[in-house]
Amino acid sequence: MNTIIQSPLFGILLSIICFEIALTIYRKTKFPIFNPLLICVLIIVFILIKFNISLDDFNIGGKLISFFLGPATVVLAVPLYRQLSLVKKYLTPILLGITVGSFTAIISVIYLCKLFKIDKELTLSLVPKAITTPIGIEVSKIIGGIPAITVSAIVITGIMGAIIAPIICKVFKITDKVAIGIAIGTSTHAIGTTKAMEMGETEGAMSGLAIGIAGLITAILAPILINLIN
Repeated sequence: MNTIIQSPLFGILLSIICFEIALTIYRKTKFPIFNPLLICVLIIVFILIKFNISLDDFNIGGKLISFFLGPATVVLAVPLYRQLSLVKKYLTPILLGITVGSFTAIISVIYLCKLFKIDKELTLSLVPKAITTPIGIEVSKIIGGIPAITVSAIVITGIMGAIIAPIICKVFKITDKVAIGIAIGTSTHAIGTTKAMEMGETEGAMSGLAIGIAGLITAILAPILINLIN
């Protein structure tokens, strides 16, 4: 039994099976809080605790999935290619929107953490919460954060964004597809982008574009803003 658990195949298969179960639940209910990633994580945590399986054993296969996470985002270029005319038309507003969104995400975390007297190392770990995981981990290392906490914050941010984004658009009557996609991608990275793709191809393409640009801008701005504020 230990040989099976300590095999890379165990973590990979468990992740795939749990995600398929979570996806089925979401498709049946269509309720935003039943986000497939959230449900998948909860099922995996339950199984690990119930059967006393260590996180290290699970991560033997889990790390392989993480390794392919970066290259997998290349798929987002397909819908973006189909929307190139819109990108060219709204290039300036798109870049300004992503820059302002990234700046706001960093500043809001820093000042809210100061307000609630949160430890400096934890604050630095939360700064890259709004960007995609591979970039967020590297930014966290550069600025002195804890990558494991950063990953958790990124996942929670993405899930909350995927749940809240459609509600905010409805409440504030935001109907422009480009604006919706850019806002979701800038603030909730890849997890939010899955929701944007459900909303429409244009929203998904713009959200995918925002992921990469927001990651790059955050990587540049975060160290500068942290030094200035400190």
